Amino acid sequence: MRIWSIHPKYLDAKRLTAVWRETLLAKAVLEGKTKSYKNHPQLIRFKLLKNPLVFINTYLYHIHQESMKRGYKFNIELFNKEFTETKIPVNDKQLIYEINHLKKKLDFPEHLRDIKLPEPNPIFVIKEGEIEDWEKVK
Repeated sequence: MRIWSIHPKYLDAKRLTAVWRETLLAKAVLEGKTKSYKNHPQLIRFKLLKNPLVFINTYLYHIHQESMKRGYKFNIELFNKEFTETKIPVNDKQLIYEINHLKKKLDFPEHLRDIKLPEPNPIFVIKEGEIEDWEKVK
């Protein structure tokens, strides 16, 4: 499971679809509807928040917005419409780690080549800092 901190505009179709599905799974975990992935490191930043479901819904909303820009038909009915404008801090080195991770996964990511510090998903706000403690660095 990867809940990307980077803006969904950087993701190819395969990864945008994957983050949609995986975040829906994360939502199910936070709702107590599944026993799998309960302790997944990518969920830590949401679990630590006062109202994690509102934040995960907001994250899904931003993924859905990107899918609509591309003409995809992700089902908006799969998440609650309760959102927040509060931002979650994300370290700049985390974003750099993720964009470099994505560059390695794509064959020839020309559109990513010159990006040093990517924009975050709109639910996040950048702060200076190292790779997040919950990240499984490879």
